[in-house]
Amino acid sequence: MNDAVHIFLLSLIPTFEGRYAAIVGIGSGYPLWSTLSAAASGVLILSVTLPLVLPFIDRMMLRLRGTFFGGLAELYLKYVERVRRRVHPYVERWGALGLTIFVAVPLPGTGVWTGSLAAFLLGMGRGKTALALLLGGLLSILITVVPSLGITNL
Repeated sequence: MNDAVHIFLLSLIPTFEGRYAAIVGIGSGYPLWSTLSAAASGVLILSVTLPLVLPFIDRMMLRLRGTFFGGLAELYLKYVERVRRRVHPYVERWGALGLTIFVAVPLPGTGVWTGSLAAFLLGMGRGKTALALLLGGLLSILITVVPSLGITNL
């Protein structure tokens, strides 16, 4: 498999994403710029795609209302609405910046996938979400790659 394709595919995996895909590429001896480009491309694809796809969860839950799973759908819809109402002031104040920082921190449970889900549940707009995910994802790659370059050059 082509090195760049390998890194790109790794960058699409939840929690792994571009930050760890880039480290794998560097550790495997792949060319630096193609590794970074492939990892960044994965972050870009996720940052644009996830905010567009996640709203279908609400639509699916609305359709499930009159079915066997209607109770579960109602529970979900009420919970999400309550959360969105309660955190709305915080989202308005810290929204994009807070999401960018959350995505950029390379810890388990953070990243583009989790950030996009959090932004969706908190009711952030798609445009702000996509930009925050992209910036946070790219910063995350930078935060993890810079120390990796120092270690591989020892």
